[in-house]
Amino acid sequence: MNERQLLLAALWIALMFVYLLGDVIRIFAGDFTAGEIMGKEVGQGLWLAITAFMTIPIAMIILTLIFDGNGIRWANIVVAAGLLLFNLAGLPTYPGAYDKFLIVVGLVINGLTISYAWTWVQVLDQA
Repeated sequence: MNERQLLLAALWIALMFVYLLGDVIRIFAGDFTAGEIMGKEVGQGLWLAITAFMTIPIAMIILTLIFDGNGIRWANIVVAAGLLLFNLAGLPTYPGAYDKFLIVVGLVINGLTISYAWTWVQVLDQA
């Protein structure tokens, strides 16, 4: 395992904490109604999809620590870019300043993940 793998895993951990922090603050701020999203009742299928989405950083932590090489390098780039675009699209839908701030923090973390994974090729070439 090399330093780049540890750094990328740490970035995924940070992203996961940002997502969780947003959820916790939303609860304490009173900006939610249990069982609803944006005023609409949510079924088990959507809760399952949300759960799967929230496990993406966890999966990336594990995969980044287990695997090395171009495959996991590109997985980090593609997944981080996908999450960046997903969160960028959702940015205007959140009314709270804290939500927008945390989304921007998440976007920065995604950008750093892409940057460090992109430059990982230099580390791989030196090995």
